[in-house]
Amino acid sequence: MSETSTGRTKDRTDLERIDQMTEEEIEEAARSDPDSLLLEDCDPSTLRLVMPRARESVSLRVDPDVLSFFKSFGRGYQTRMNAILRAYMEAQLSKQARP
Repeated sequence: MSETSTGRTKDRTDLERIDQMTEEEIEEAARSDPDSLLLEDCDPSTLRLVMPRARESVSLRVDPDVLSFFKSFGRGYQTRMNAILRAYMEAQLSKQARP
């Protein structure tokens, strides 16, 4: 995403094009998107509700290339980093719990 002169990130969504699409076209676009996950494609018995927790602010030193990698995906890079750290933590905990 590009930045505006005020330093805020500029949204690249083409809202005019979306406004002109029919519901069917929007649904087809969502189904053809490899990153989309439609609710009807999910098995409700496998879903779990995860309530957001209060986060703790920390100062963390990481290598510049690691930070650049996560920032290259755009907004939410800190949330993605947290999710990856959580997945690693949970994997380690499940290893410890095995007999």
